[in-house]
Amino acid sequence: MADPTDPTAAGDQQDARDDLLRELVAHLRNNRTELRQDWARRIGEAQLLTALTEEEIFSEATSVYDNYVEVLETGSVEALQDYARNLSERIIPRGVETDEVLGIVLLLRDVLARSLFKKYREDFNRVLDVYEPAANRIANTVAINFVTERERIIRQQQEAIRELSTPVLQVRERLLILPIIGVLDGQRARQLTEQLLRGIRTNRARVVVIDITGVPAIDSTVANHLVQTVDASRLMGASVIITGLSSEIAQTLVTLGVDLGKVNAVGDLQGGIEEAERLLGYTVISGAVDKADDRV
Repeated sequence: MADPTDPTAAGDQQDARDDLLRELVAHLRNNRTELRQDWARRIGEAQLLTALTEEEIFSEATSVYDNYVEVLETGSVEALQDYARNLSERIIPRGVETDEVLGIVLLLRDVLARSLFKKYREDFNRVLDVYEPAANRIANTVAINFVTERERIIRQQQEAIRELSTPVLQVRERLLILPIIGVLDGQRARQLTEQLLRGIRTNRARVVVIDITGVPAIDSTVANHLVQTVDASRLMGASVIITGLSSEIAQTLVTLGVDLGKVNAVGDLQGGIEEAERLLGYTVISGAVDKADDRV
């Protein structure tokens, strides 16, 4: 019996494992067409990737199969990671779930294991010792990359939705309007401030009108954040006018003791725009706006 501590014996065992692995990879490549078709059929039977067409499933099955065998051969998962991220970008927007992706990888592992069992029935335990660790690593790699990419896409979508819900609009040179509709919580208030400050810098704005007509209520945290937004805007050279304060919100602000001394509040959006135009040096004459001071 070989001594497991003998470096020579350990080297011989590793060489035997490497030789067996090369033999397994050759078998999987030689039977690629049959195994790939069997795998694609089982994906359909399991009703996985239903958002894709049969042609798309077969195309992806081909790519995944080739990447899978390459990882078995080389032990490197870098190419598989890149492919998994690319695949995720393409199929996540179409509604493919994490369990579906993990399901197809586990199906492939099973299809290949069954094929290896038929060929190496008498020595299957030794085959499993070589095949199973690599197969499990592949499944973990695909699952982790898919979940990571899915979370990234979800964050992007959430950010896009937040930006759409609080658009910073340039209505004229140096004048921005930020209409806010819906519930204004702490997170959205912070995102609003970031958007507004970017808009001020990008458009070199001098006046900003924040309209909160569509905001049903705010708490003390949001109210104080609103005041901080006014201060931050002023530091960037822009005056802020807040319009659309409801009586309920006004009473809430007073009750909470929020410092409103720095807030320029105007009744409605139209009045806020007129005040902004006055600050910019515009005057309204017979329904038209004229520039009274070209130096602004």
